[in-house]
Amino acid sequence: MFGYVRTAPDHLSQQEQQNFAGMYCGLCHTLGRRYGAVSRMILNYDLTFLAILLSGGEECRCEKHRCVVHPFCGRACAQPTAALELAADYSVILTWWQMQDGIADSGFFRGLKYRLATVLLRKAYRKAKALQPKFDERTCHQLQELAELEHQQCASMDQAADTFARLLAAAAEEGVADPTRRRVLTQLLYHLGRWVYLIDAADDLKRDYADGSYNPLLYRFAHDHGVLTAEQQAELGRTLDLSIRQMAAAYELLDFGIWSNVICSVVYEGLYAVGTAVLNGTFHRRSKKREK
Repeated sequence: MFGYVRTAPDHLSQQEQQNFAGMYCGLCHTLGRRYGAVSRMILNYDLTFLAILLSGGEECRCEKHRCVVHPFCGRACAQPTAALELAADYSVILTWWQMQDGIADSGFFRGLKYRLATVLLRKAYRKAKALQPKFDERTCHQLQELAELEHQQCASMDQAADTFARLLAAAAEEGVADPTRRRVLTQLLYHLGRWVYLIDAADDLKRDYADGSYNPLLYRFAHDHGVLTAEQQAELGRTLDLSIRQMAAAYELLDFGIWSNVICSVVYEGLYAVGTAVLNGTFHRRSKKREK
């Protein structure tokens, strides 16, 4: 369900691009240090964006590090912070429950990759759960609600998306101490979660139709073998854009320091570009190799 948050690098300064890359590498190293080398495989831009939102706008102090991916030329890497450690904890928990959801939604053979992933992540998950028990409990609860809606074949886009939106909002509710910043980030992450759920549903529409998986869009729209009409795409686009506008309204209420332009590029450009690409069928998730 992750893999849709993108910046608009052409509208960022070189320093801002370096800061984002440094935070990406910093989260990778934090995952490795905290949870072992295998946990680095769950890294993506969405979780990096979460780390940035949780950082409170603090300065990004980077140092060059070498790693398996970059063994010869060191890359700028953000040094450990409380936000990176929190994002790493949340990343493991979110990925664990995403794998559990994949097992529940797949048959035996299709579910093997998810089962293997849970075996590899089990030790890391147990540690993350011990460190962040409330977030783990809320994540589990929201996905149980979503599973019940799937069982009911719920046709409401809003009801299904709300469960994942509340799950992501919990990252701010459980991890941000300042009450004003917590309220704003809760709203921002809620609408990001809603957008991510719906864009993922749109991206997977044909595949879900073909294999019989639950997708609220299949019940909401009178589609042609998992293909929406131009009018239906426009309707879905409007509800996606509504969530982005709500995110933008929340963004304007806080000072995000050095991350202001990076977050702005995601909210005002990156998400719109991804939404357009998904709806017109030209979107492709970046591979790990390209992200790094």
